[in-house]
Amino acid sequence: MSTLSNVARSLVAPGQGILAADESTHTIEKRFAAVGLPSSAESRRGFRELLLATPGISQYLHGVIFYDETFHDATSTGETFVALAEQLGIFPGIKVDLGTEPLPDSPEEFRTKGLDDLPVRLRAYAAEGARFTKWRAVFRIGENLPSAAAIVTNSQQLAEYAMAAQSAGLVPIVEPELLTEGRHSLAQCAVATDAILTGVFSALSSVGVDFNSMILKPNMITAGSDNPASSTSEVAEATIRVLSATVPHTVAGIAFLSGGQSAATACERLSAMNQSTLPWPLSFSFGRALENEALKAWAGQTDKVPDAQAVFLHRAQLVGRAALGQYSPSMEVR
Repeated sequence: MSTLSNVARSLVAPGQGILAADESTHTIEKRFAAVGLPSSAESRRGFRELLLATPGISQYLHGVIFYDETFHDATSTGETFVALAEQLGIFPGIKVDLGTEPLPDSPEEFRTKGLDDLPVRLRAYAAEGARFTKWRAVFRIGENLPSAAAIVTNSQQLAEYAMAAQSAGLVPIVEPELLTEGRHSLAQCAVATDAILTGVFSALSSVGVDFNSMILKPNMITAGSDNPASSTSEVAEATIRVLSATVPHTVAGIAFLSGGQSAATACERLSAMNQSTLPWPLSFSFGRALENEALKAWAGQTDKVPDAQAVFLHRAQLVGRAALGQYSPSMEVR
């Protein structure tokens, strides 16, 4: 296997996955505000150091996605976050998309910014120690949405990004996210996700992306957030059905986003999917579902760091069990 393929498969090794600590400054400000914590360079650094410095966390994480600020930042000891991750045996990754803007042909939808100087930025990140990278495309579901224009535009962007990442020696995480907001049914989510993934892999194939050296980061198939929650078995069966119909068997792995699900729900659904024999490992690339409990336990208080780290380690253990198909809700009690 190539070096890129080795990195890709290591990121989704059994019982391990990826921490998505790549929230933009705007996004993490909202999450900090929910616990009464002002967002500053110091508080953002403190929280991300708390997470990565948790004793034993490398048993469950094999990758961490950084935001540019953190990627270039140093911990309280003066060690860079990239160096700390490497020391722990955790691959450092970097988010390289620059957010979204309205899609010209369909202003209700989005396209992602950041392609103009992407090859230059990718080469710089690789030289600074990044081993993998991530680009997110966002889709909405609704009447006649996602549109063909949104699927084609975002699929082409994801393909251009993935090819540029591999050319720079980085494993691309390809993230086509169908947002959960709305009243759509689970069946509608399945149809839309099928169309999106079909478009994405057609575009990836057309530019020659090596599927063995990439990770797919999709949404799970769920009903919209304004509808009653789908059952665990319904989500697992629908998600596996769509992935089996659209994702080439040669893809190195699938690392689900949590998509606003509670930590316990995300674990239960991931574990249920891992009860099946599949051609690729099913793992995680969670942000909120891994971090939120620790953030609440810490809330910026220095004396709460050990407690918050214990909470974070416990959640990582449970998510790791889910990636093995061994999670049970009874494990939530500490």
